[in-house]
Amino acid sequence: MKLPVININSEKKNTIELSDKIFSMKANKKVIHSIVDWQMSRFKARTAKTKQRNEIRGSTAKIYAQKGTGGARHSSRKAPIFVGGGVAHGPKGATYKKKKINKKVKLIGLAQILSEKNKINSLFVVEDFTSEVKKTKIFNIFLEKNKLLNSLLISDKNSKSNIFKSSKNIPNFKVIEQEGANVYDLLKYKNVIFTTSSIKSLQKRISNEKI
Repeated sequence: MKLPVININSEKKNTIELSDKIFSMKANKKVIHSIVDWQMSRFKARTAKTKQRNEIRGSTAKIYAQKGTGGARHSSRKAPIFVGGGVAHGPKGATYKKKKINKKVKLIGLAQILSEKNKINSLFVVEDFTSEVKKTKIFNIFLEKNKLLNSLLISDKNSKSNIFKSSKNIPNFKVIEQEGANVYDLLKYKNVIFTTSSIKSLQKRISNEKI
């Protein structure tokens, strides 16, 4: 398949050849949901921590006799049923078990979302930014002209450094490097923009996994 390549400096448009296997996949909702669920679980700090009964300071002596009182059996005041005692089944901070997901599954989900973006004409490619774009106004005009507002730009390192200052104050616009491309961000923004170098690198990375 071919996609037109937009150039910030001129009206002339080239084209780029992309793999049909990667950019024409059918989306699997279960796969995408599992990836987003995994990403959301990683966003949480998991710093909450409660003390278990073995971490409470105090006497371990039995509070009264086991038999003969007519009351229930108790060990010490550190039990969860008493005020000031430990917390049963509370959060344990850093020991919380995080979800895991296969690297290949992440790349498959990435390719499926990009395919869906391509189907609805929300996937775009721009020429690498070889020189610095110094003004936000210039970059914003470029986006408005090509109807690229509310976009995620997946860039190569050189292009990112050339547009970082001019793009950082534009609302509903985010720039990330190709290595950081993820399903959550692709779903969050209406349009996805690649630089020519970044889309070639991503295509090579996905192809190497033989999905």
